[in-house]
Amino acid sequence: MKLAALNQVKPNTRLAKPIYNDEGQALLQIGAYLTERVIALLKEKGVSYVYIQYEGTEDIEVKDGIDPVIRKQSIKVIRENFQAVSNSLALKKTVDMDSVSESFSDIVTEVLNDVMNQKEAVSLLADVVCYDTYIFHHSLNVTIYSLSLGKALGLNQEELHKLGLGALLHDIGKMSVSANILNKTEKLTNDEFDEIKKHTTLGFEILRKSHTLSLLTAHCAFQHHERLDGSGYPRQIKDKEIHPFAKIIGIVDVFDAVTSHRVYRPAMLPHEGLELLFSGAGTLFDRQMVDTFSKTVAIYPPGLEVSLNGGRSGVISAVNQSMPSRPTVRVMSEYGVKVTPYEVNLSEELSSMIERCETTLEQRVTDI
Repeated sequence: MKLAALNQVKPNTRLAKPIYNDEGQALLQIGAYLTERVIALLKEKGVSYVYIQYEGTEDIEVKDGIDPVIRKQSIKVIRENFQAVSNSLALKKTVDMDSVSESFSDIVTEVLNDVMNQKEAVSLLADVVCYDTYIFHHSLNVTIYSLSLGKALGLNQEELHKLGLGALLHDIGKMSVSANILNKTEKLTNDEFDEIKKHTTLGFEILRKSHTLSLLTAHCAFQHHERLDGSGYPRQIKDKEIHPFAKIIGIVDVFDAVTSHRVYRPAMLPHEGLELLFSGAGTLFDRQMVDTFSKTVAIYPPGLEVSLNGGRSGVISAVNQSMPSRPTVRVMSEYGVKVTPYEVNLSEELSSMIERCETTLEQRVTDI
């Protein structure tokens, strides 16, 4: 299978991996034809990339970033409980986090168990989902990435569970922000951006009043937009004033945001998202955490079409766990001429390197 930008897929191409809806039900199965109408509908539903059938790549496997059953159950709980919070805020009622904290804790336990059993670099590109509300999936994705990074940093089980809760609830304050602002396709006005920035403080206020959630969970919501150089919000605190968990969540929050399709811009590929993080390493983000994160995620996921130096091009066939930036590539052409496919393990053939990725989207907007 090959990863393809939806805006580059030709009509009647066949799907190589299912596409799910918000409820975890398969909208399109393997082998489904991507007609012009289907492609248009997928674009409307926020899909940027799909896996398609492609000659010579039939045996390339792309594993789900998380067990589909866990994702389905988690999204259901997140949606129901976040909407309950939204309703309480709309009615100006006190938000009762104590009544739902156990269900959030259960999600973290399930996801943590799945992450601890994962032996491969994590890639959520494989989980192709048509969603109506971005925040639910973003909250889960940030939890998965945070736990993966926390695991790589050597956090113990108790620390990971606390980190997971902070990640899952980091954006709870956005349930008070108007959907018109969150989903606006045009550039936000200064007033609208100020309104969005309030979600950190509102999230802190909601969570700190809970008797069953730790104050650390509240501070993850409060601090995840703070930056090392003091340029973040809401308090412009710096470096050591920011809790390490908030630094972790801040990094993966940006990564998931830029590698997910948004109403105002298309998704970046993982290596592009990491380039963005590295551009802020040492000033905005903790350099060691960014470096560790780059070794935790699949920078070049299986199925991605790439060009190598020396005029060769092909498809990523496998990720090397010990060196995600040096995957195995199935070379399928040389200087534009098809050849009998052969494998090149970039972790062993160090003179070969990826020069560019062929799966691209138009219009790149970077905002960290």
